[in-house]
Amino acid sequence: MIVDTFVFGMLENNNYLLVDEISKEAVLFDCTQYTDEIEKSLNKHNANLKFVLITHGHFDHTLGLAKFHEKNPEIPIYAPIGDKELINETDAFVDRFLGGLGKIEIPPVTKYIDSNEELFIGNNKIEIINSFGHTKGGVCYFIDDKLFSGDTIFLESVGRTDLPGGNFEQLKSSVKNIINKLADNVVIYPGHGDLTTIKHERENNPIL
Repeated sequence: MIVDTFVFGMLENNNYLLVDEISKEAVLFDCTQYTDEIEKSLNKHNANLKFVLITHGHFDHTLGLAKFHEKNPEIPIYAPIGDKELINETDAFVDRFLGGLGKIEIPPVTKYIDSNEELFIGNNKIEIINSFGHTKGGVCYFIDDKLFSGDTIFLESVGRTDLPGGNFEQLKSSVKNIINKLADNVVIYPGHGDLTTIKHERENNPIL
């Protein structure tokens, strides 16, 4: 599988386009902005975007969804059910912590999902792993030895827990579960910063 990375926004978010080379189906993980770069990547790989998956409800991972939906109303957007309230309060959250950005449209989520949802691109299942702690309902997505971790795990670090819905003990438990569950060779694609691996985090992440 092919992964193209796009770094967007004031917080330098990583958005990832995963393409299955056999089926030519693709999935976009998080949507800080929706730009021609993503369209060009899809065209380069001759791929069709099947859906968008949101790791958690913070605004910097969802601000591009309104434009995406406007251009692609037929493509579903899925987000974790535990962060529905957070997503519905995006405008108030942005105004409280940033201000000055004007009215923010509630991200147009097609369906709120939990870890029992069955998602595939081609013949490859995307496993939804609960990773509560950074937010109340955040998740990671695991497929093909790749973990799209949102803001749960970073290179030798983890997500903050001082925002509404954050819980350090929950986050610590989530990270331990993921590290113990997955193999050393799994590559972690975080919501910000550089890639890492399960092996590296098992040996170097201070939360452990």
